[in-house]
Amino acid sequence: MDWWRDAACAHEDPELFFPVAVTGAALRDQQARAKAICRRCPVIHPCLTWALQATGAQGVWGGTCEEERRGLLRGRAQGESALGVTGSA
Repeated sequence: MDWWRDAACAHEDPELFFPVAVTGAALRDQQARAKAICRRCPVIHPCLTWALQATGAQGVWGGTCEEERRGLLRGRAQGESALGVTGSA
């Protein structure tokens, strides 16, 4: 995770990226504020890659929340299945 040193969030309050609320306006507002920081981050892509590879990564990583990453992973798995890719060498 060498990219972490260059992350826009490195000097922000970490609690912003790990919402306490689980639903509703408070959650959406906090995620939106965290994602705004991600949008200006020079390492958003390696951050998202890490979050997609990490098992159970919680919070906002790479400009995505947990639900969005689950969707990306489902889409990736469905695409690999459609292509006959199994993920093993």
